[in-house]
Amino acid sequence: MITAFDADVLIYAASDHPLGRRVAQLFDGDSGEAGKIGSVLLLPEVLIKPLRTAASQQEAERLFGLLSRLRLIAFDQQTSALAVSLAVKYGLKSLDAAHLATAVVGGADRFLTNNSKDFTQGIAEIDIVYPEQV
Repeated sequence: MITAFDADVLIYAASDHPLGRRVAQLFDGDSGEAGKIGSVLLLPEVLIKPLRTAASQQEAERLFGLLSRLRLIAFDQQTSALAVSLAVKYGLKSLDAAHLATAVVGGADRFLTNNSKDFTQGIAEIDIVYPEQV
Protein backbone atom coordinates (compact mmCIF):
# COMPACT_ATOMS: atom_id res chain seq x y z
CA MET A 1 0.00 0.00 0.00
CA ILE A 2 1.29 3.43 -0.94
CA THR A 3 0.38 6.32 1.34
CA ALA A 4 0.68 9.95 0.29
CA PHE A 5 1.09 12.49 3.08
CA ASP A 6 -0.43 15.94 3.49
CA ALA A 7 1.66 18.59 5.23
CA ASP A 8 -0.52 18.83 8.33
CA VAL A 9 -0.04 15.23 9.41
CA LEU A 10 3.74 15.50 9.05
CA ILE A 11 3.80 18.69 11.13
CA TYR A 12 1.74 17.01 13.85
CA ALA A 13 3.96 13.91 13.77
CA ALA A 14 7.14 15.98 14.11
CA SER A 15 5.82 18.01 17.02
CA ASP A 16 4.60 14.97 18.99
CA HIS A 17 1.08 16.36 18.82
CA PRO A 18 -1.55 13.80 19.90
CA LEU A 19 -2.98 13.84 16.36
CA GLY A 20 0.42 13.00 14.95
CA ARG A 21 1.36 10.04 17.12
CA ARG A 22 -0.49 7.57 14.89
CA VAL A 23 1.17 9.12 11.84
CA ALA A 24 4.62 8.91 13.43
CA GLN A 25 4.03 5.21 14.07
CA LEU A 26 3.80 4.69 10.30
CA PHE A 27 7.51 5.57 10.19
CA ASP A 28 8.57 3.33 13.11
CA GLY A 29 11.14 0.75 12.07
CA ASP A 30 11.20 2.17 8.56
CA SER A 31 14.51 3.36 7.20
CA GLY A 32 13.47 4.14 3.65
CA GLU A 33 10.82 5.60 1.43
CA ALA A 34 9.00 2.39 0.47
CA GLY A 35 5.27 2.92 0.38
CA LYS A 36 5.38 6.60 1.37
CA ILE A 37 5.19 9.53 -1.02
CA GLY A 38 4.60 13.25 -1.01
CA SER A 39 4.94 16.29 -3.16
CA VAL A 40 8.26 18.11 -3.31
CA LEU A 41 6.09 21.08 -2.28
CA LEU A 42 6.09 19.63 1.23
CA LEU A 43 9.63 20.96 1.68
CA PRO A 44 8.80 24.69 1.70
CA GLU A 45 5.40 24.13 3.28
CA VAL A 46 6.63 22.33 6.38
CA LEU A 47 10.22 23.54 6.79
CA ILE A 48 10.17 27.33 6.39
CA LYS A 49 8.45 28.18 9.68
CA PRO A 50 10.53 25.94 11.97
CA LEU A 51 13.78 26.92 10.26
CA ARG A 52 12.99 30.62 10.81
CA THR A 53 12.51 30.05 14.53
CA ALA A 54 15.52 28.88 16.50
CA ALA A 55 13.21 27.43 19.16
CA SER A 56 11.80 25.08 16.52
CA GLN A 57 15.15 23.57 15.53
CA GLN A 58 14.30 20.20 17.07
CA GLU A 59 10.98 20.13 15.21
CA ALA A 60 12.80 21.01 11.96
CA GLU A 61 15.18 18.09 12.51
CA ARG A 62 12.26 15.72 13.06
CA LEU A 63 10.59 17.05 9.91
CA PHE A 64 13.78 16.50 7.91
CA GLY A 65 13.83 12.95 9.24
CA LEU A 66 10.24 12.27 8.18
CA LEU A 67 10.67 13.93 4.79
CA SER A 68 13.82 11.91 4.11
CA ARG A 69 11.72 8.76 4.36
CA LEU A 70 9.25 9.87 1.68
CA ARG A 71 9.69 9.52 -2.05
CA LEU A 72 9.21 13.17 -2.99
CA ILE A 73 7.56 13.64 -6.36
CA ALA A 74 8.14 16.65 -8.61
CA PHE A 75 5.26 18.99 -9.28
CA ASP A 76 5.41 18.86 -13.07
CA GLN A 77 3.08 19.97 -15.86
CA GLN A 78 0.96 16.79 -15.77
CA THR A 79 0.51 17.05 -12.00
CA SER A 80 -0.23 20.76 -12.28
CA ALA A 81 -2.97 20.16 -14.84
CA LEU A 82 -4.55 17.53 -12.59
CA ALA A 83 -4.31 19.93 -9.62
CA VAL A 84 -6.30 22.53 -11.55
CA SER A 85 -8.96 19.95 -12.37
CA LEU A 86 -9.18 18.73 -8.77
CA ALA A 87 -9.30 22.28 -7.39
CA VAL A 88 -12.23 23.12 -9.64
CA LYS A 89 -14.06 19.82 -9.03
CA TYR A 90 -13.72 19.83 -5.23
CA GLY A 91 -13.27 23.52 -4.39
CA LEU A 92 -9.73 22.99 -3.08
CA LYS A 93 -7.10 25.65 -2.44
CA SER A 94 -4.12 25.58 -4.80
CA LEU A 95 -1.66 23.90 -2.45
CA ASP A 96 -4.21 21.35 -1.27
CA ALA A 97 -5.01 20.47 -4.89
CA ALA A 98 -1.28 20.18 -5.64
CA HIS A 99 -0.74 17.66 -2.83
CA LEU A 100 -3.80 15.65 -3.85
CA ALA A 101 -2.78 15.62 -7.53
CA THR A 102 0.72 14.47 -6.59
CA ALA A 103 -0.79 11.59 -4.63
CA VAL A 104 -2.89 10.53 -7.61
CA VAL A 105 -0.10 10.88 -10.18
CA GLY A 106 2.33 9.14 -7.83
CA GLY A 107 0.11 6.07 -7.70
CA ALA A 108 -0.81 6.30 -4.02
CA ASP A 109 -3.61 4.13 -2.69
CA ARG A 110 -4.53 6.65 -0.03
CA PHE A 111 -4.00 10.28 0.95
CA LEU A 112 -3.41 10.84 4.67
CA THR A 113 -4.57 14.20 5.97
CA ASN A 114 -6.10 15.73 9.04
CA ASN A 115 -7.97 18.28 6.92
CA SER A 116 -11.42 16.69 6.83
CA LYS A 117 -13.01 20.03 5.98
CA ASP A 118 -11.39 20.26 2.55
CA PHE A 119 -10.55 16.59 1.93
CA THR A 120 -13.82 14.73 2.32
CA GLN A 121 -14.10 11.03 1.77
CA GLY A 122 -16.30 11.90 -1.21
CA ILE A 123 -13.17 12.50 -3.30
CA ALA A 124 -13.31 9.79 -5.94
CA GLU A 125 -9.75 9.75 -7.32
CA ILE A 126 -8.07 8.33 -4.20
CA ASP A 127 -9.02 7.09 -0.74
CA ILE A 128 -8.89 9.88 1.81
CA VAL A 129 -7.89 8.75 5.30
CA TYR A 130 -7.45 10.59 8.57
CA PRO A 131 -4.95 9.84 11.37
CA GLU A 132 -7.55 8.09 13.54
CA GLN A 133 -8.11 5.61 10.68
CA VAL A 134 -4.49 4.42 10.38
